[in-house]
Amino acid sequence: MTPRRRPVALLVAAGIAFVVLMGLGLWQVQRLAWKSDLIARVDARVAAAPVPAPGPADWAGLTADNAEYRRVSVTGDYVPDSDVLVQAVTERGAGFWVMTPLVTRQGWPVLVNRGFVAADRRDDRPLPAGPQTVTGLLRLSQPDGAFLRANDPEAGRWYSRDTQAIAATLGLTDAAPYFIDADRAGEGQPIGGLTVTAFRNSHLSYALTWFAMAGGLVVLTAYALRG
Repeated sequence: MTPRRRPVALLVAAGIAFVVLMGLGLWQVQRLAWKSDLIARVDARVAAAPVPAPGPADWAGLTADNAEYRRVSVTGDYVPDSDVLVQAVTERGAGFWVMTPLVTRQGWPVLVNRGFVAADRRDDRPLPAGPQTVTGLLRLSQPDGAFLRANDPEAGRWYSRDTQAIAATLGLTDAAPYFIDADRAGEGQPIGGLTVTAFRNSHLSYALTWFAMAGGLVVLTAYALRG
């Protein structure tokens, strides 16, 4: 490359890198706005008074934006001998979520995450008898499984709370397309109320990092061209 072309090539390369770095910074700014809105929305819903759990007429309109983490309440009877254990890692260690279908007074079933049981106490999950009123957070289905770990209903291995698959395995029809993370009830197992509602928000620091790198690139390019 001739000496005259070297500054041009340097400017082109620096320009491309600058655009990429600025684009990454702007993307993090957009993510910051999204995460801030999510945190505000979840905080408001968690603190709100419970509303009746959505029935079949409302299911088609449920989305993450308008329903996830909504505080709901429902009354019905648990279906005996129908617990499904879903692997979980919580602040209390490794274990399982206890997913149990509850048939509402209106006749439609909904899966309730009754709470967490430790791996070495998985059989300690007594089921309340008679009509129960469950209050908790509405959570949308988590299909397919976890990262690199697909649900295996036939083997009874569950890695995500896939309401459709669990309902099909239990022979439930017309089940709600969501589940309810039940609040803590009493001191025994399962342990409810462990839903994570605090979300890490580091997008501002990420954005500043990308913008700083873009600014540093400008300074270094100018220094190189002066040289």
